[in-house]
Amino acid sequence: MKVEGSYEINAGIDKVWAALNDPEILARMIPGATALEKVSENSYKASMNVGVGMIKGKFEGTIDLVDPVEPESYTLKVSGKGPGAFVNGTSDFKLTALSDTTTKVDVAGEAQVGGMLARVGQRLSGNAARSLMNQFFDNLKKNVAEK
Repeated sequence: MKVEGSYEINAGIDKVWAALNDPEILARMIPGATALEKVSENSYKASMNVGVGMIKGKFEGTIDLVDPVEPESYTLKVSGKGPGAFVNGTSDFKLTALSDTTTKVDVAGEAQVGGMLARVGQRLSGNAARSLMNQFFDNLKKNVAEK
């Protein structure tokens, strides 16, 4: 399934870039994240509670930031396993400074879901992915907005 979007953040590009690379802030932005532990410069071990419809579970996995070009872009790779299900995905993030205090973030991603989550929640998974992405960016806006 493919998901894409464009979001305007009321913060400068350097502040947005820093937030997208800070494990403490990322943990607050990722919907359902219960733990995010840095294991190397651009790799994190993650625990998340994720659900689609009535199917819910705790997922363990990794989040990797690939090919970072500060402060313009990177690819986010996610891989996780939960009870009877798996999730793998990549998202390309592109940051553009619209002004000193406004940054546009364009995201294009693709996710693969398998197991029970895919069988039961297949019709809901596209909407769920868009909802999770919107929640992520709403949380980013709250965490970095210029006051």
